[in-house]
Amino acid sequence: MVLQIICAFIATLGFGILFNVRDKNLFFASLGGALGWLAYLISMNINGSVMLSTFIASLVISIYAEIFSRVLKNPVTLFLICALIPLAPGSGMYYTILAAVQGDIMQSLNKGIETLSVAGLIALGIITVSTLSRLIQRINYIRHNKLSKISK
Repeated sequence: MVLQIICAFIATLGFGILFNVRDKNLFFASLGGALGWLAYLISMNINGSVMLSTFIASLVISIYAEIFSRVLKNPVTLFLICALIPLAPGSGMYYTILAAVQGDIMQSLNKGIETLSVAGLIALGIITVSTLSRLIQRINYIRHNKLSKISK
């Protein structure tokens, strides 16, 4: 498990370099990838569902990216894109095409639907956290404006 987390960190680090992430942001983006993979592994051990584990891991990564984007004053996407690399359903795409090439249409369809579902759940996790973050920002903005009007 520890080796997998280290590999996720290194893979995220490599993609961070490829995406031209600089300085301490590269370390924190890589840490997000390792944290997301840790959440995925823990969730897999608890429930055994690839779908639910992917969704939980994408939620964790999205929350991490929202927090560190504010702490380090950088865009959320800087941390989010790099950290999501270990969750990308690459093996699912490979096995979908492999089954199609071998002529096993049912296996290809099953793997294809599972792969699209995983990708959709990653997007759903990102959208959920992003929407909640913007909602909280909006509420704080409105609350701050009401308090400033009252004090005047």
